[in-house]
Amino acid sequence: MSKNTPVASYSLTVRLRIPNQPGMLGKVTSAIGEAGGDIGAVDLVEAGQKEMTRDIAFKASDEAHGQTIVERLRAVPGVTVVNVSDRTFLMHLGGKIEVNGRVAVKTRDDLSMAYTPGVARVCMAIHDDPEKVYNLTIKQHTVAVVTDGSAVLGLGDIGPEAAIPVMEGKCLIFKAFAGVDAFPLALATKDVDEIVRTVKAISPIFGGINLEDISAPRCFEIEERLQRDLDIPVFHDDQHGTAVVTLAALLNALKVVNKKLNEVKIVFTGAGASAIATAKLMMLEGARNIIACDRAGALYRGRTENMNPMKAWFAEHTNAEGIRGTVREAMVGADVFIGLSGPGVIKPDDLGAMHRDAIVFAMANPTPEIMPEEAGKYVKVMATGRSDYPNQINNSCGFPGFFKGLFDVRARRVNDEMKLAAAHALASIVSDSELGEEYITPSMFDSRVVPAVASAVADAAVRTGVARRKRG
Repeated sequence: MSKNTPVASYSLTVRLRIPNQPGMLGKVTSAIGEAGGDIGAVDLVEAGQKEMTRDIAFKASDEAHGQTIVERLRAVPGVTVVNVSDRTFLMHLGGKIEVNGRVAVKTRDDLSMAYTPGVARVCMAIHDDPEKVYNLTIKQHTVAVVTDGSAVLGLGDIGPEAAIPVMEGKCLIFKAFAGVDAFPLALATKDVDEIVRTVKAISPIFGGINLEDISAPRCFEIEERLQRDLDIPVFHDDQHGTAVVTLAALLNALKVVNKKLNEVKIVFTGAGASAIATAKLMMLEGARNIIACDRAGALYRGRTENMNPMKAWFAEHTNAEGIRGTVREAMVGADVFIGLSGPGVIKPDDLGAMHRDAIVFAMANPTPEIMPEEAGKYVKVMATGRSDYPNQINNSCGFPGFFKGLFDVRARRVNDEMKLAAAHALASIVSDSELGEEYITPSMFDSRVVPAVASAVADAAVRTGVARRKRG
């Protein structure tokens, strides 16, 4: 697939006035096609004797490409571009989520039971037995998606307001795929104490906390303190969700190339929260030879340049051989590359230094560390975080089912056993007969994903003694 391939995230609809003459629609569609657009729906808005108004939807490869296609349409003689709509922006108009009531209020009796005076009896029931809050309120199926907007996607510190569309999207996915109600909480503070204090203060209404897009190293302390102080599960998806889905994909990729986790050499680019969590989970699963790299090259014991506590952990617990130098030097003889960094940090020649049948997970979003078409001849199994290439490694395959499993048994916390169980459950969905170079991880639209992950997490919670109840 070319990097210029049209994608849904750059979908446009143009409203055109076209002369009502034979062949004019063909000229319009040809202009779009010749400019590299992928035409979708063609709708008639209004027909007159001399002119017709049509809406034409098409996909472009990026924003500039979309503008180029529109300019080609403007250049078609007799055609007037009335309006251009970005369908992605239209989807976000007014927000993507809303609150709906679960019971009808149509009569006085309904009102008296849902609200005053009847609700007072329910309040006192919870007061007398606090555990009833799970049965009698939304706590049993509601998660807070909490961010401070300091590390949003690959966009960086864009602030809490600009982070809201991502948080809304997360909440939408929770509901659509797992039936879990979620609400975005974008906090106007980056102070660790204030974030912890705020989340603790709002925690009574929620059954779980999903931390999202909070920059490191603050995210570690926030998660650790909330895990310690709250009696509900706290999950940092950027760390542990990424770790779960990456390990699941790697377990299957290793089957494809007939290699073992405890024997392969794994090189990371990126030494932040997601990379540390992923490396730790892989080490728990049996990985022994991991090297992490940043812009200054390989991390090793004793390195002082461009270090922080996260990188110090990597330096202390990985790279047993003490390899130094550039990413390219670290990748000599590597079997697996895992990119959790940024676009373009490796080149095709770097992959040429890897072992035969290399596995490459280039997961930076929206632009990976290396594009699949560049990796080509050097790679046996290629995966990205994008939906427009095979083998999308997507956290959405993890967190909906993970929280559903937590809620099914009313778990008090998240632990490593749950993460490993979720990874194995996700990997097992791809059967041996289905497994191949371009199919190592299931789609989030696979109906088996959420039940499999939820069941594995719930069983692990019961097994490790952090469940309030057994599965029903």
